Amino acid sequence: MASALIRSGALRTALRGGSRASPKRGFSSSAHHDDAQEAAKWEKITYVGIATCTLLAIYNLSKGHHHFDEPPAYPYLHIRNKEFPWGPDGLFEIKHH
Repeated sequence: MASALIRSGALRTALRGGSRASPKRGFSSSAHHDDAQEAAKWEKITYVGIATCTLLAIYNLSKGHHHFDEPPAYPYLHIRNKEFPWGPDGLFEIKHH
């Protein structure tokens, strides 16, 4: 029973990353910069970018847009040489027969 407790304690310590100091991996990007400072810098850049895009969107959406005049009713746009298969009215319009 005591050996089981020792084994489970050793297993628990090993699973938690316990007493053994694992060597820190050195990446080339972190060789010259502090990771916390770099993360803080990009967090600030992100917040400034979000604020800038939000203000630009509010400005663009608030200034309105030009409404064009209706195009002239050219006679050749709605030529119907034969009736529709479902009758002279449109398919989803109220029939006036």
